[in-house]
Amino acid sequence: MASGFFAVLDDIAALMDDVAVSAKLATKKTAGILGDDLAVNAEKATGFLSSRELPVLWAITKGSFINKLIIVPVALLLSSFFPAAITVILLLGGCYLAYEGVEKVVEYFFPSATVAEVKEEKQPENEASLEQSKVKSAITTDFILSVEIVIIALGSVSGQDLLLQILTVSIVALVATVGVYGIVALIVRMDDGGHALIKKSNGKGIVNSVGTLLVKALPLVIRMLSFFGTVALILVAGGIFVHNLNFLHELMPNIPSMIYEFLIGLLVGLVALGLFALVKLLLGFFRK
Repeated sequence: MASGFFAVLDDIAALMDDVAVSAKLATKKTAGILGDDLAVNAEKATGFLSSRELPVLWAITKGSFINKLIIVPVALLLSSFFPAAITVILLLGGCYLAYEGVEKVVEYFFPSATVAEVKEEKQPENEASLEQSKVKSAITTDFILSVEIVIIALGSVSGQDLLLQILTVSIVALVATVGVYGIVALIVRMDDGGHALIKKSNGKGIVNSVGTLLVKALPLVIRMLSFFGTVALILVAGGIFVHNLNFLHELMPNIPSMIYEFLIGLLVGLVALGLFALVKLLLGFFRK
């Protein structure tokens, strides 16, 4: 009886060792996408009143957890019974990310009257609805990025036992959400930490200098995150297409992968943006 109990413990210990090794490998493979996820979500979680930053971030984090609860079991089922569907889902998500990234680039370089009018039409009536709109957008983007993270993690343990796959993918998904949004929380509260240090130092010494640096650095960090978040959207989208469409992967092998993926993401985004504008124009024409 006792020997059987200890044999079960040995099996559990061996399984956990395998899970730890596979989770470490999967996390390494998803490191790039996790960095993009951090840049994108940090950019989306900023721009609110100081008193609303953490509540908004918590709302996005809860949405991210729900995303993972949906994506992980669906991905495991699809990989077992209908693996082709995963590629289709990834490509559709890539189109969305490319569209969102290129739209920001176009609006930055061509802030035309038309774009301003569209923005004004979309502007929510009050701060609460604006906040809800940004949270919804952030959760949607998180969903697409989470699909990519889960699929990469699942691919790293393909062919392994189902239990090992479930545990590994679940751990990576949990680490992705807790790690990314934990760092985002630290970023958005930089200025509060700086003010606390300034107050504690009474305006003197190294502590005061560090606090002042944190306060002054926050706007620059936010602008950098906005830039890198937009680039990350386009890069992730391009990477999805390059890694899942063989003819694109082999089309221009001499171009550095990062530049090539960015160009593909940019092209896909421009096409998606053009199609969206055409559909909107046609709908407006038929409504008249």
